[in-house]
Amino acid sequence: MPQNSPEYLQTSTAAAMTMKLLPGRFFRGARLNALNLLLTYEDGCKANCSYCGLSKARDVDEEDRTFIRVDWPSYQIDEIIKRTNEHGKHLQRLCVSMITHPRAFEDMCWVMKKFKDETDLLISGLISPTMIKDKKSIERIRISGADMVGIAIDTVTPELFEEHRGKGVKGPHKWDHYWEVVKWCVEVFGRGNVGVHLIVGLGETEREMIESIQRAEDLGAKTHLFSFFPEGGSKLEKHVQPSYGRYRRVQLARYIINGGLGSLNNMKFNEKGQVIEFGVDLNKIIQDGEAFMTSGCAGKNGKVACNRPFGNERPSRPIRNFPFLPDEQDIKLIKEQLADYSL
Repeated sequence: MPQNSPEYLQTSTAAAMTMKLLPGRFFRGARLNALNLLLTYEDGCKANCSYCGLSKARDVDEEDRTFIRVDWPSYQIDEIIKRTNEHGKHLQRLCVSMITHPRAFEDMCWVMKKFKDETDLLISGLISPTMIKDKKSIERIRISGADMVGIAIDTVTPELFEEHRGKGVKGPHKWDHYWEVVKWCVEVFGRGNVGVHLIVGLGETEREMIESIQRAEDLGAKTHLFSFFPEGGSKLEKHVQPSYGRYRRVQLARYIINGGLGSLNNMKFNEKGQVIEFGVDLNKIIQDGEAFMTSGCAGKNGKVACNRPFGNERPSRPIRNFPFLPDEQDIKLIKEQLADYSL
């Protein structure tokens, strides 16, 4: 029997472990604070993004298919809700993610309402703008129970968007429409309640990435930052990850801009587009370590709930997005990484 949404949903491996659906334990005692769910259909996503594990052109056996580095097993929605209420007392938020599929919008709204009625979790929607035609659709998401939404723009220039998500891969997505949907979302949900997902390492410079972070901030949206990770069988399976130095500097810039501590206008860049001055005193920011934690939707305590443990890296490698506050040894390594300007 096909396991199609809304009756079935995929969960991240971390979510399945948290709900006691899979065995396992988290490296360094990390704990998942938000439940990530993904709509799923037998005929899959209709998009073809070059870096994505869900791409219809990805050359991989079905049993080896991953998304954002890990397996996403499917379970019945009633079982997920039951397990969430039994084992997820520390969970603060749920995120329902659309894929590019004709049924995804209606199914996302239905799933949100069901979780709103049967759990006490805050609810986010990660929406596919290609399936959103007008602002009334955004209002429908809010009515269905969401208090925050995210939009995965991922790339930061029109040219890179076309190459990786649009005509370059025969995909359906449109750059201008994605940013228009960001504006609609801010109008409906309010400033600070919208997240723009950006992926470092898809061919942009540090300056181009930080310009998009500032653009989103000016529109009223925060940035949820990801580091590129090559998915096997995807068009970019041999594409290298961004250096730690590059990622750390973008993390710092995001923290400064989204925290209202400074702006792009106060930063300086070298001829390679690398940021060399941030316009603020960095000592306390770096030492505190929060800038290098996962960025995502907030929980009931106002802190990031969507902490996605080890979604950007293998636990055997240095951590890129910390799901907890970095310790003294972590900060020492981060300082060394920040000083690395090699390409």
